[in-house]
Amino acid sequence: MTTASAFSPSISLLGEAAACLQLPPPIPGAAQARLVAMGERLRRSGRYSDVVPGWGNLTVVFDPLALNGDTVLAELTAEWEASPAQPPAARERVLKVHYGGAHGPDLPALAAHAGLSEAEVVALHAGAAYRVAFVGFQPGFAYLSGLPASLHMPRRAEPRTRVPPGSVAIGGAQTGVYPAASPGGWQLIGQTDQCLFDPAADEPSWLQPGDVVRFEVAGV
Repeated sequence: MTTASAFSPSISLLGEAAACLQLPPPIPGAAQARLVAMGERLRRSGRYSDVVPGWGNLTVVFDPLALNGDTVLAELTAEWEASPAQPPAARERVLKVHYGGAHGPDLPALAAHAGLSEAEVVALHAGAAYRVAFVGFQPGFAYLSGLPASLHMPRRAEPRTRVPPGSVAIGGAQTGVYPAASPGGWQLIGQTDQCLFDPAADEPSWLQPGDVVRFEVAGV
């Protein structure tokens, strides 16, 4: 069963215990923020065992003995249609970043790709306001929307086998920060000292969907 509403999302069952609301591409930032806010409301309702926002989609997991699929589809449809188009005020997080040099080895290549100086790239990247679209790939890795179009750059042709923790990177139309060392193919432009994932904390991921993120220059 698939249901349509304003902005024409599709809402479908994923087996007997999950359902997904999917927005059609392209996904504007306001629609993603609306989706994240809707997910937080559903999480607080306590009716679902898990609520997982993705890029342009929201998946809910439920107990099929307590809720039937048609009820869940109807609830998701009603919740989306009742959601305000303007997302609520968000928490702001600030990350201090050491740009360039050993901290950002791909900054020269990105500057050449954009036809800008390295200083201009840093100013553009640090001057924008970003929003956490969703968290994935590894614990605490936040995909940030809002990257200036002039800084969009494809991922590296050959991914690195190890990206240092705290690396600030660009991949396509998004920017993000690696919470832990891992392989990765995004373009590295800087590094932050902020701990982004602490499993012992009350809120392990320092960045949460819907947060507004700003970068400050700590060094170039």
